[in-house]
Amino acid sequence: MVKLRLKRCGRKQRAIYRIVAIDVRSRREGRDLRKVGFYDPINNQTYSNVPAILYFLEKGAQPTGTVSDIFRKADLFKEKISS
Repeated sequence: MVKLRLKRCGRKQRAIYRIVAIDVRSRREGRDLRKVGFYDPINNQTYSNVPAILYFLEKGAQPTGTVSDIFRKADLFKEKISS
């Protein structure tokens, strides 16, 4: 099973998270299938590769709670509904 979840990057006390499609059995910093965006909680910036995210969602990938909250704030689900 594939999940869309956060992968921690950046330096100490200055975390940046990549949004990745990754196998459920992998650890947090494990090998990802594809990078689909990033999230910077300090500057509150988000970048999303919408076609890649929609591809994985159509294939049955489940976003984690935090990632679905990020998508909801970025209005990504509205684009999915209107497509």
